[in-house]
Amino acid sequence: MLLALLLAFFAAFALVLGFWPVSIDTRPKLQLKLDDPLAGLTPPPEAASKKRGPLGKIFSMMSKVAIFNVPLAASPIGRRMYKDLAMAKSPVTVEEFFLIKEILIALFVFVAIKVNATGNLLMFSILTGFAIGYMLPELWVKARMKRIKEEILRFLPDTVDLLGLCVNAGLDFMMALKYVVEKSSPTVITEELKNMMQEINVGKPRRDALRDLARKYELSDLSTFSRTLIQADRMGTSVVEALNILSEDMREARFRRGEAMALKAPLKMLVPLLFFIFPVVAILVAGPVFLEFFQNNPIKNLGH
Repeated sequence: MLLALLLAFFAAFALVLGFWPVSIDTRPKLQLKLDDPLAGLTPPPEAASKKRGPLGKIFSMMSKVAIFNVPLAASPIGRRMYKDLAMAKSPVTVEEFFLIKEILIALFVFVAIKVNATGNLLMFSILTGFAIGYMLPELWVKARMKRIKEEILRFLPDTVDLLGLCVNAGLDFMMALKYVVEKSSPTVITEELKNMMQEINVGKPRRDALRDLARKYELSDLSTFSRTLIQADRMGTSVVEALNILSEDMREARFRRGEAMALKAPLKMLVPLLFFIFPVVAILVAGPVFLEFFQNNPIKNLGH
C-alpha cells in the first residue's frame, strides 16, 4: 500500500512538472568549421556517444527518458546544477543528472521497504533511502569540483610564468595565450584558457571573458589573475610586470597552503594513531606480560 502511494505521488509530481511553463533557449549556437584550430575543444554529440563504448545504448536511452526532467532543469535548482556540472566537467547533462537521482532514490527506497517491510522503522528507512539516493550524485559532483579546483590552484602559477615569459619575448597577450595553450601539457587551466581564447576570437570582450572565467570557479587566485589583467588592460600598464608580480604572489600563496597542510598532518594522523597503532603496540608489549602473569600467578604462589 505504501509503495502504491509513493508511486502515485511521483506520478502526480511528474504530471505537474509536465505542465510547468518552460522557456526555450532560442539563442544562436556557435558552429565552428572543421579547419578551425579551436574546433576540437568540445567533441560533437556523436563522438561523445561513441566514446562511451558498450554503454552507449544505455546512455542514449537515459537521454531519451531524461527529457521529462526539462522542467526541473529550468528551475533554480537546475540552473545551480548546470553550473556545478560545468565546473565538474561532468559528461552528463542536467536532465540526465536528475534522472540518475530519481533512479537511485527509487532503488534505495525499494531496498528500504524490502528490508523493513514489517519493522517499526519503516518510515525512517524510507527517508534514509531517499536522502542517500539524493545525496550520492551530489557528493560525486562535489568531489570532482574539489579535485578540479585543486588542479587549477596547482598549475596556475606555472601557467602565469609561461605567459610572462612569452610576453617578455615580445608577443602580445593574445599571441602569448595561444602559444601557452598550444605548447603546454593539457591541464584544466589550459583548457579554460583555450575556451576563453575562443570566446574572445568570436567577439566577446576580453574583460568579460576574464570576469566569466573568475566567476565560474570562484577561486581567489583565479579572481586575482583576472582582476590583474583587467586592471592592466584598463589602465594601460605593462602586462609583463603585472604577470611577474602575480606569479610571485601565487607561488607564495601556494607555499603557504603547503605549510598549512603540513601543520594539519599531525592532527589527521592522531586518529589512526590512537585507534589502530597504539592498540597493536599495547597488545605486542603487554600481551606476553599478561600471559606470563596468568600462567605463573605470583599472587597465588604467595598464598602457599
